[in-house]
Amino acid sequence: MENVTKNLLFLLGGMLAAALCVLLSIVYGYTDTSWREAYQAFVQFNGSTDHLVIQNVRLPRALIAGAAGASLAMAGAIMQTVTKNPLAAPGILGINAGASFFVVAAITIFGLNGTQTLSWVAFAGAGLAAVLVFCISAAGREGMTPMKLTLAGAAIAAMFSSFTQGLLVLEDSALEQVLFWLAGSVQGRKLEVLQAVFPYLAAGWVFTLLLAKKLNVLAMGDDVARGLGLNLVLVKSLSVMVVVLLAGGTVAVAGPIGFVGIMVPHIARSWIGIDHRWLLPFSGLLGAVFLLAADVSARYIIMPQEVPVGVMTAVIGVPFFIYIARKGFGAQ
Repeated sequence: MENVTKNLLFLLGGMLAAALCVLLSIVYGYTDTSWREAYQAFVQFNGSTDHLVIQNVRLPRALIAGAAGASLAMAGAIMQTVTKNPLAAPGILGINAGASFFVVAAITIFGLNGTQTLSWVAFAGAGLAAVLVFCISAAGREGMTPMKLTLAGAAIAAMFSSFTQGLLVLEDSALEQVLFWLAGSVQGRKLEVLQAVFPYLAAGWVFTLLLAKKLNVLAMGDDVARGLGLNLVLVKSLSVMVVVLLAGGTVAVAGPIGFVGIMVPHIARSWIGIDHRWLLPFSGLLGAVFLLAADVSARYIIMPQEVPVGVMTAVIGVPFFIYIARKGFGAQ
């Protein structure tokens, strides 16, 4: 009972922190606005520049950053459990790179720009990358191991990243259009972009929570889970599909943002424990808080210019990645 109360308090704290970060994202930035102006922009809209910035720029940006951060963190938590790899995340295992290549190819070769179309393209790229990584890592007598999975993911990520760079060299006219997006950014995104992919992200969140009990069993090890009657193929396949939904949707709306899926689940585990019924929703809340805070910070680093939020997460995430790799502790 004590643990339940503690975890409920953590979830409540995460919700409050996420709400606060959304408000901070709406109020602070290059255009100097106040909390009073932000309030009036929604209850007494007058069409002024400040009110337009708050409603049409900062609100969509805050909602997109929150949704992307939550999705990436939940995807990372699922992947670390399924693969038994503490370094597993959509970015590390090539899923983001596959989605990015497909989106860049759609823009540069086929001239596609519709958000709905690009969303499906991103899902296709994420799915292909996931299938390639799992097939390559499962080959051989030893089957899938954390080391083989990491190496396969690195190879697939490098391959798709090279393809992306090659496309941009051949189609230099599209470089400016996609370069900022490739760095991972929520700047300049409209609310319509989030609306187009939100059904897929929401479906991913729901399925993530529905898989929580199964993931608790899977975390005990494949042999134990099989002995308890768990259908390993079905659970792992559903988990990969959920990760593709979350990662593909995030890439479609914000580009490839790295390291959120690695860092946040480990931090969440250290605070709330390994029970996925608590871990997954708390990881989502913590991911939203992290990405929102990183985005607000990115506005002030080189003001009046902005640092893409993907760069901010990399600056924070690389030392954390090295720390986890050196520690070598398990994902559970």
